Amino acid sequence: MALVIFVVGPAGSGKSTSSRVIARELRTAYVDKDTVATGFTEALLSLAGTDPHERDNNAYYQDHVMDLEYDTILKIAADNLALGMSVVLDAPFGRYLRRDNFVRDAAQRLGWPADVRPVVVHVKVDGEVIRQRVEARGLERDAWKLANWDEFWSAAGNVTCTWAGVEHVTLDNSGDSPDVAGQARQLGL
Repeated sequence: MALVIFVVGPAGSGKSTSSRVIARELRTAYVDKDTVATGFTEALLSLAGTDPHERDNNAYYQDHVMDLEYDTILKIAADNLALGMSVVLDAPFGRYLRRDNFVRDAAQRLGWPADVRPVVVHVKVDGEVIRQRVEARGLERDAWKLANWDEFWSAAGNVTCTWAGVEHVTLDNSGDSPDVAGQARQLGL
């Protein structure tokens, strides 16, 4: 049985680090939305005459590009699942977390094998730690988040995933060196 593991959490929570550790421990395919989509996203935003690094406060990105990014990584996951390979998806999925049937709909639309086991790993970290991490990484796409931290965090910090038909697990990514591999093993991944 193949797993599709959605590693979710706000910017700076440690999704990418946690996702890589989980993929390495489980020897699965690893799909990072930033790696897959940043090039075409920045090109599309530039062609539309908007800031190529702005996501959170960019109507063109929100209305035309974001769904394309997520559809692309879900199609890559479907290709791997069809080969019997488990896959870790590294992306916030923020807009979609409150859509109860999001995973079921994706599985049906993309033809995932019936025996796929979907798991959501919720990466949890204190808001102030996340702010420090976002500041430290210094990415241009985080400029709006930092300039509007209270607005960003009031939305991103309170998102609850309501996906039905999936296993939900929480990974505590607090501290300087959390034992992600150990936690993943304890969670039964």
